[in-house]
Amino acid sequence: MQFIVALLKKIPILPVALFIGGLLLGLLWGYVIDPKEFKDATPSYLRADLQEDYLRMAIDSFLVNQDPGLAVGRWKNLGTGAQQAYLNIQNNPGALNPEVIKMYGDTVTNVLSAEGGQPTQEPAATSSVGRTVLIALGVILLLAVVAAGGMYLFRLLGKRGSGEVTAVMQGAEINRTTARTNFEELGLAPPITQTMTTYVLGDDLYDESFSIDTQAGEFLGEYGVGVAEIIGMGEPKKVTALEIWLFDKNDIKTATKVLMSQHAFSDIGIRTRLEPKGELVLIERNSQVLLETATLQLLATVVDLEYGKGPQPDSSYFERITLELAIWPRQG
Repeated sequence: MQFIVALLKKIPILPVALFIGGLLLGLLWGYVIDPKEFKDATPSYLRADLQEDYLRMAIDSFLVNQDPGLAVGRWKNLGTGAQQAYLNIQNNPGALNPEVIKMYGDTVTNVLSAEGGQPTQEPAATSSVGRTVLIALGVILLLAVVAAGGMYLFRLLGKRGSGEVTAVMQGAEINRTTARTNFEELGLAPPITQTMTTYVLGDDLYDESFSIDTQAGEFLGEYGVGVAEIIGMGEPKKVTALEIWLFDKNDIKTATKVLMSQHAFSDIGIRTRLEPKGELVLIERNSQVLLETATLQLLATVVDLEYGKGPQPDSSYFERITLELAIWPRQG
């Protein structure tokens, strides 16, 4: 179960949404808007030259059976293309006897006149008006999927063209410029992987995850940080607790701890909601949190922390928080 939870955290929302939308649109088009079923289809769907070949065979057969009903039935099978095919045969009889061609034509004309006129093309299974409505619905669905994807990207990446510095961009710049700890100078082995991640107020979609791989490319697990709890209402969301997790491919359980603001840590209601997620930890600048699994350990260092100032209680939500995440193999 923990493995599944870890994988779900890794799934990108936008590609999945676009895939599902495209799949639904394809099914709608293939089975409702423009279905193609050619079971027991008539020669009216053939090309003009093949319709002419069919009528030649019908005329040749008429010479043998002399059946007016069969002759007219085969004529009707050609739909609106029958007349043109007959004219082509009259102009170029080929191996057919012109008298037989005329006899066939007269027979068909007499029977159709008695029935009340020329046949028309077989009606489609879906009326033109209904087909137009369904196509319009399909287009609307496609536009809705594209719009949803666009909104997701807009909120995730920000309005780059306008020059506005978004929360995501601020976080990326902080990650780039913040110096990383040199663990070798501290007498420790270099970590397998070392990452900076920063949450900035306004990044409502903050949810970072990273892969753990050896230098040889062997997958060992994953780790990440995401929003665990918000406080208050309105935009932007005010984050009062973060969830940090470590997944080990050799462990059936994902290690999880909840990093809480001072207010959240002292609030009984918030603690009660967050306790099922993992161990609750009061977060402070320069503090460290250790997560361990069967073969891995993660050391999270709070490099920077600033609380937001607003109508919420003091020290209740983060204005900015930068974490340094380092992974080592667990010894023993």
